[in-house]
Amino acid sequence: MNFAQKNYIMIQTDIIIIGAGPTGLFAVFEAGLLKLKCHLIDGLPQPGGQLTELYPKKPIFDIPGYPSVGAAELIDNLMEQIKQFQPGFTLNEVAEEIEKLEDGTFIVTTNKGTKHHGKAVAIAGGLGSFEPRKPELENLAFFEERGVEYFVKNPDMFQDKRIVIAGGGDSALDWSIYLADIAKEVHLVHRRNEFRGALDSVEKVQDLKNRGKINLVTPAEVIALQGEERLNSLVIEKEGVQEQIACDYFIPLFGLTPKLGPIANWGLEIEKNAIKVNNALDYQTNIPGIYAIGDVNTYPGKLKLILCGFHEATLMCQSVYNMLNPGKKYVLKYTTVSGINGFDGSRKEAEKAVVKSII
Repeated sequence: MNFAQKNYIMIQTDIIIIGAGPTGLFAVFEAGLLKLKCHLIDGLPQPGGQLTELYPKKPIFDIPGYPSVGAAELIDNLMEQIKQFQPGFTLNEVAEEIEKLEDGTFIVTTNKGTKHHGKAVAIAGGLGSFEPRKPELENLAFFEERGVEYFVKNPDMFQDKRIVIAGGGDSALDWSIYLADIAKEVHLVHRRNEFRGALDSVEKVQDLKNRGKINLVTPAEVIALQGEERLNSLVIEKEGVQEQIACDYFIPLFGLTPKLGPIANWGLEIEKNAIKVNNALDYQTNIPGIYAIGDVNTYPGKLKLILCGFHEATLMCQSVYNMLNPGKKYVLKYTTVSGINGFDGSRKEAEKAVVKSII
């Protein structure tokens, strides 16, 4: 797919999708089934969001049909899936301003002045802009990119190296499991005995500890980094006792600090740095025609899972279709019967296909 930018006066589309992560990409597919065109805006230079930018090699275990799939592989598959619908992309630009016109349509302008005109807007910005939460260590900044890494973009760089990972969430657990077969040594340090990650991952870490492939250090904290030109050891404190551990890399995985950026100034209802939506219907915000899907939104019972983002994208697209086609009955047809090109929303075609319908 060609991502080269063209100097359009105004980019026209049905749905403007802000964010080209997995949820935004899957929304293109669901919209395409309904004959709706999409154009995506993303501040990164390539599609994929966090999966591409932060951890392309990270294995993902909760995508239906995939016991395990790499983050970059998932994005490649989503891109292949939507290629047939020919979405447009404005990359390496940030959606900065949004204007709702008298006819109910929207103009979204980026920080570089690119204007997009659409009939609906879907904000799929994930966590927004983000930066890693950093531990309070005196010389941390000096060792950044000299042994301290906040993301694992290329696991091969840790081949036969001594690694210390700190954290108690899914990322810390997942990367400890993954790097156990690559690194020379893996130490997982967490300040509590209990972990916040998936139970299955905790059990895998415990099994690797029992087999001597991971050194699990809890409850403990990294309190000092040591080295001259680059990191060569650190100090761990466990129950008041300090221990020096030789290492090549320290990977603190304490999560990300999200920032909504310009989105926070668009008049949307915000709660705890996320956009409130009506999950009882279609994930629409307090501004009709503007939706928020994926990790960027919040509602009672919200789970920040890719799977949930896919579900939200599906209902959002159906809502947009109904909004743009008032009075026209929408018929749900299964792709197993109709194929990809059979979705046109007409009852007549549904009757020909003899499929189960929802009218």
